[in-house]
Amino acid sequence: MAAPMSWRRLVYSVYTPALSGVFTRISDRFFRTHDRRRGSSLLLLAPLLAEAELVPVPPSRPPSSAGVEGLHSRFRWMADHVPAFRVPGARVHILHSPEEFYQVMKARIKTAKSRVVMASLYLGTGPLEQDLVDCMEEALERSQDQDSSPDLKVSILLDYTRGSRGKNNSRTMLLPILQRFPAQVRVSLYHTPDLRGLLRLLVPERFNETIGVQHIKAYLFDDSLIISGANLSDSYFTNRQDRYVLLENCPEVANFFADLVGAVGDVSLQLQADDSVHMLDGMVHPYRGNRKDFSALARRHIMEVVTTACTRQRLLEAERLLEEAETEASDPESDPAPAPDTWVFPLVQMKPLGIHLDEQVTERLLTEAGDDSTVYLTSGYFNLTRAYMGLVLGATADYRILMASPEVNGFFGAKGVAGAIPGAYIHLARQFYSKVCQLGQQRRVHLHEYHRADWTFHAKGLWYYLDGSDRPCLTLIGSPNFGYRSVHRDLEAQIAIVTENEELQAQLQQEQEVLYKRSTEVSGKTFEQSNRSVKLWVKLVTPFIKNFF
Repeated sequence: MAAPMSWRRLVYSVYTPALSGVFTRISDRFFRTHDRRRGSSLLLLAPLLAEAELVPVPPSRPPSSAGVEGLHSRFRWMADHVPAFRVPGARVHILHSPEEFYQVMKARIKTAKSRVVMASLYLGTGPLEQDLVDCMEEALERSQDQDSSPDLKVSILLDYTRGSRGKNNSRTMLLPILQRFPAQVRVSLYHTPDLRGLLRLLVPERFNETIGVQHIKAYLFDDSLIISGANLSDSYFTNRQDRYVLLENCPEVANFFADLVGAVGDVSLQLQADDSVHMLDGMVHPYRGNRKDFSALARRHIMEVVTTACTRQRLLEAERLLEEAETEASDPESDPAPAPDTWVFPLVQMKPLGIHLDEQVTERLLTEAGDDSTVYLTSGYFNLTRAYMGLVLGATADYRILMASPEVNGFFGAKGVAGAIPGAYIHLARQFYSKVCQLGQQRRVHLHEYHRADWTFHAKGLWYYLDGSDRPCLTLIGSPNFGYRSVHRDLEAQIAIVTENEELQAQLQQEQEVLYKRSTEVSGKTFEQSNRSVKLWVKLVTPFIKNFF
């Protein structure tokens, strides 16, 4: 549920250009002081007092130095685009398995006191998913027993088309708690504005999901948050490998994602106790209303969350700098309290609504990956956009790209057109590998295939290494697949984590190693295997699959 407007109005009322100038001068002064005393550990947030929405900065060659100062100066530009949240690295935990992901969610729901916020493509209909709903029901019951005015609120955001598929679906799973706790439960169903008119009438179920969906995966419990690429379905709890990060007791980050999910929920269809849906007052209907009006209103509503968070983090940083200066003035010999060693940058991509922050940051990150960098990049569906592919092939960094082997592709064995999808990805991988060889980049760009019997592969993101380090200093984790759909059709969110924390870096290294150890490197002989033969008709429909799956 969206945050109260009163806080946002307060922020905007105090954040005037004049005040911005004051904070800028304060920031400049204390950044210089901090550089002398603590090795520039605030440099990452130097742009905090600039406007939230800036045009992309032209790429420049990043400094090659490692260490604290080099790390900060290398990635501080992200704060030009999105909020920058400081968190202690000890509060960030990598989860490694579907079972752990599922059990952590259940435990957190049961103990939640104020809020449970779940954003996913859909909620499955099996016994494991029912147990998850039962946990919500138990938590809601407990909240009513403890107080005459229950504090616990449950907000769930799903995609309308995927969540409405079939007779038994996500909506029917959630109706019981919506009917029983109408004042505490909200279920929002996002409907893409691109599925409308004759297209909406003619495109059948399942295929209508190719037009665009709500694809964000964020699971929030009070002030803790899981960011993942995993949906709320049984295979994602058992044998479908994904990635998951738990941010423990990080209220500022949790508030941002609660507000983000709430804002998307506000422009979505609201599920009612009788299984009908309606829009909130003042909102434009996604497929009955004007397409341009819906997107403009949705963009303003969602970007207000981003700009408010940017402003708030700048004010908090300025306040911290003032406190540090006062402490130094009163006791010049005292050592300042250590600042958190990790930064979280939320990256949002909603191209149908005119929001492309994740695309801007990802493109620059790939552009500036120089010969002192190694990037491990993974996607469950190897379908890089033309822009991303060009950046990988034109860079000087080393790349290790992990993709699903045909047998662990989620569409393997599917019927109809969907059964052609693994073959299309083989064809795309072959084309990319041929291009790598044509450009003589085999020593720099390596493809790997993930193998695991009776499992499927859905992991996405990247790990970024600087020269001389055997642990990553940055990771991207969340819902985007780096493909056309992620950039142009769906609603996506991920986080960039930049960290100096050695324990967190070790966790990220372990995560990367576990995934890549189950892979084999692709060579020319890979595509000569009998199971890599791609039928002509599949090759012909590959451009369609590339843009819609």
